[in-house]
Amino acid sequence: MLGAGTRPATTTNKAPRLVDLTRLVSRAGRVLTGVDRVERAYLAAFLDDDVPAFALIRTRWGYIVLDRAGMDVLLRACADGTVPADVLPSLRRHAIARVPKVLLGRMLRRRFKAGLVYVNTGHSNLSQRVVTNLRWVPDARIVVLIHDTIPLDYPEYQAAGATARFEAFLNRACLNADLLIYNSEQTRQDVARHAPAGLPEGIVAHLGIDSTTAAPEDIPPSLQLNAPYFITIGTIEPRKAHDVLLDVWDRLYAEMGANAPDLLLCGTRGWNNEDVFKRLDSLPSDMPVHEIAGLSDGALKALIQGATALLFPSHAEGFGLPPAEAAVCNTTIVCNDLPIYREFLGNIPVYAPSGDGNLWYQIVMRAYTESLTSGCSGQQTRQGWQAPTWGQHFSLVMPQL
Repeated sequence: MLGAGTRPATTTNKAPRLVDLTRLVSRAGRVLTGVDRVERAYLAAFLDDDVPAFALIRTRWGYIVLDRAGMDVLLRACADGTVPADVLPSLRRHAIARVPKVLLGRMLRRRFKAGLVYVNTGHSNLSQRVVTNLRWVPDARIVVLIHDTIPLDYPEYQAAGATARFEAFLNRACLNADLLIYNSEQTRQDVARHAPAGLPEGIVAHLGIDSTTAAPEDIPPSLQLNAPYFITIGTIEPRKAHDVLLDVWDRLYAEMGANAPDLLLCGTRGWNNEDVFKRLDSLPSDMPVHEIAGLSDGALKALIQGATALLFPSHAEGFGLPPAEAAVCNTTIVCNDLPIYREFLGNIPVYAPSGDGNLWYQIVMRAYTESLTSGCSGQQTRQGWQAPTWGQHFSLVMPQL
């Protein structure tokens, strides 16, 4: 294991990087979300680079700092797309510094005398306390990745208090960051609409798509699927518009009974979605709608590869990784017509407004019928399209750090 935040026999004139991994660790015992995966990608990239690297994590008791050895422990722990429930005690044992909140600034000044680059990609822990204490470090720079402005644009889909918390986060980022990273041009424009005057320097860098190996052996044996089947991925919360799909399957079930195609809802239950939860809890026993959570990355990829189509009627997305992952698998994508998909997927998806339930029904029926006729899943060749990679992302980001 490497220690002290640097690679052996490596020298660099660049300031040490301090990546905030608070959000990733907060996911202990749960499957990673899209934002969590971005934080994991930064963790991996910083470990793979020669610049001294450290991690900051807020805990219930204060803050801990990891060097490369501790960062490597966390990266290995979440490699399969989940964070072990007992990850924090392990990280505390590997911490090179542990301090209560009131001593954060003193610790940072002592450990980073020659400056640092603090990188926050998880929309977590960018508190005024952290910002103030970072500024006590000579030549400290603050870099923040902004995923979207959905809490401000769609407050009706947020959990209680989320909109106010995000507004405070965005204002703090815009007023204090030395560099903002936007995951898309759409996000850059959205931030400009909401931000106070005088935005800091910013760059647009599309997120990479993880190169996961399909692992059909990870699919639970209890999940008995009959091809053709359809899949959607994401937390079951109002913004994801699962009600659109349930309406379609109500209609399919009324017409076809148990012979209707299977629908997989892959994700945990979220918030403010009691009507959808009631519908899921009261489904007929033979209705082919399956709610499943906790799948590994490999299992999800195998299911995407075998699906007739990925269905994604979400009302709003910052980047929307599931359609991108489906595009990598050459699986048919049906999604709401959002600017972010036009930006990096172009004409690959079948676009359908989430408010047009009849159109969604027609598209699903057509895909189902064609799949029965062809006898294969919804595989399509994406000529001329290349998936965004993390290599491309970091080739834009790293020179700015």
